[in-house]
Amino acid sequence: MKIIILGAGQVGGTLAEHLASEANDITVVDTDGDRLRDLGDRLDIRTVQGRGSLPTVLRQAGADDADMLVAVTNSDETNMVACQVAYSLFHTPTKIARVRESAYLTREELFDNDHIPVDVLISPEQVVTNYIKRLIEHPGSLQVIDFAEGKAQLVAVKAYYGGPLVGQQLRQIRAHMPNVDTRVAAIFRRDRPITPRGDTVIEADDEVFFIAAKKDIRAVMGELRRIDETNKRIVIAGGGQIGERLAEAIESRYQVKIIEMSPARCRHLSDTLESTVVLQGSASDKDLMLEENIADADIFLALTNDDEANIMSSLLAKRLGAGKVMTIINNPAYVDLVQGGDIDIAISPQLATIGTLLAHVRRGDIVSVHSLRRGAAEAIEAVAHGDSKSSKVVGKAIEDIALPPGTTIGAIIRDEEVMIAHDDTMIESGDHVILFVVDKKHIRDVEKLFHVGLSFF
Repeated sequence: MKIIILGAGQVGGTLAEHLASEANDITVVDTDGDRLRDLGDRLDIRTVQGRGSLPTVLRQAGADDADMLVAVTNSDETNMVACQVAYSLFHTPTKIARVRESAYLTREELFDNDHIPVDVLISPEQVVTNYIKRLIEHPGSLQVIDFAEGKAQLVAVKAYYGGPLVGQQLRQIRAHMPNVDTRVAAIFRRDRPITPRGDTVIEADDEVFFIAAKKDIRAVMGELRRIDETNKRIVIAGGGQIGERLAEAIESRYQVKIIEMSPARCRHLSDTLESTVVLQGSASDKDLMLEENIADADIFLALTNDDEANIMSSLLAKRLGAGKVMTIINNPAYVDLVQGGDIDIAISPQLATIGTLLAHVRRGDIVSVHSLRRGAAEAIEAVAHGDSKSSKVVGKAIEDIALPPGTTIGAIIRDEEVMIAHDDTMIESGDHVILFVVDKKHIRDVEKLFHVGLSFF
């Protein structure tokens, strides 16, 4: 697939890295020559320096025969104009734009071929807000992913010393929970993936990824670790777009405080939010944190745009007694360094956003793609089409499907029913199939499984 990416920042660069390793023809456009040189040195891609909304620059990037334009510059307006130019002059089939400003996002009628021709809108702030909200709703989780519009969920937890399943084989989950159907989809032990089998023994500190129907998730988490007390008091450092959206989404169910430096932003938040308490000051101010009883907070969230400020305020909050600490880290190099110590969960906006983009780039009917463990593996939701003659999966039992190495099927969603995958489970046309791919070089093989042969047409 021939793809033009506008913007060589964190999201554009991460996307280029993912796609270049999968035999796509990638061209990255940016005004910053240093960024382009850095990407070009690391990846097998073309680069073009210039403003991505200009017809001449897009033509130089290969827009005449591009399959897709992904506009993820820091400017909403540049992204929207680039999509318009690609549609009007080059008839680019698929146009994806990152749009951050909620004033645009709330007017859906803007985005169609008669107005601004954007096929897919990506709002990183909304993606990250939803991601954090799910973590808050599932105390004890490291990652929570929805599939099939929330009918099934994948949850990652860390197994703890003395937990009910530590030291026991996976097949014993069924004996512990005879009324709940679940499957362990992946295990990471000391940062290395382990393919789960019936005789796999769970060890303390394993990161265990399991999938189940949404209604059963809490029961399964109780088997793998202590269910933490329900979250009640939440302190947010940073009243930017993510902080504001998150407070707005959760303030009816939790006691929320926002700490924000800017007096003007504080006034805006006070006018906009219903019950959230807005405090003007720095989350790195020890006296302010003590005054606001940070030790009583169930969750402290550092959501500013400054990685160093987020890390320092998180460490302070933890030291002063905050329950769980989650931190946004924009620099991917920092994420693995800080997570798991005083900082419980490091959130990478790029990796949270990248899955939404990848779902539209994958071949076959791929509904969603999610990075696991900061991009070490992927969870894919694909739809099976065709019949036993035209499809490699339809009409077959899971044990008879030639899955690529390191790939497992975790669940199948058929209409409203969530079916946990077993060897004899048959796949039917229209099923949503949830797969886990530990070795990402096999993603193309997974996509091919869900291609439909010509006989189907």
